[in-house]
Amino acid sequence: MGLNGPATGVARLHLADGVALPRPEEQVFTAMLAGFADQQLARNLARTTVEGRENTVRAFAAYVNAYPWHWAPAMVDEWLGDLRSLRDLKRSTIRSYAEAVRAFCHFVTDPLYEWTAACEERFGTHPVQVVHEWNTAVHVQDNEADAKKRAFTKAELHAFFACCDDQVARIRAFGRKGWLPAFRDATVFKTAYAYGCGATRRGCWTPPTSAATRTGPSSASSACAGSGSARPRRARRLSAAAC
Repeated sequence: MGLNGPATGVARLHLADGVALPRPEEQVFTAMLAGFADQQLARNLARTTVEGRENTVRAFAAYVNAYPWHWAPAMVDEWLGDLRSLRDLKRSTIRSYAEAVRAFCHFVTDPLYEWTAACEERFGTHPVQVVHEWNTAVHVQDNEADAKKRAFTKAELHAFFACCDDQVARIRAFGRKGWLPAFRDATVFKTAYAYGCGATRRGCWTPPTSAATRTGPSSASSACAGSGSARPRRARRLSAAAC
């Protein structure tokens, strides 16, 4: 409870006692969402997060064509199964949708916010938690993104930088002139990573085969000139020194 009143998002702040509503089910559901938003904002969550969760809860309610006090776990099973099999959404997206409904149900079933009592009084029933561990995906991976888009692990990043260094030593050991572009590429990769310039950002990416194929000062200087425009000033100085 608050210091001088009810907690943020409590039912009595959004529904007047003893007042008949012209569209009770719709209006109570709207009041629930308003209380849910207030409770999340009080927790200092971003507005984009709050709005995204509200949209997800509304989408679930529209899909099952039922209000929260009539929801059941089987409805969640059908909804998530449809998102996976028919809409082919990513695992991380489906899990975020399930978490949004779980958070909403946790809010409306908490006695602190009095929504269960309000629903019992008006509809003779009350909402329950419908999202459980046994009917949703468990988050067990550090990164759920697509393997083509995920960031390197520390081991993979170390192996990549070691490979770049090995290319420099290997080319130079053969007495070829291509060791300088290879050294430049290795330096640019490390500089881009150290200064937060992603490998796909414009100007910070060079073909992985270039270290072994490009030779001569012209290709090295032109690549350094192109790669410096999108990086911070200090990063440009470091890469220019490598050239």
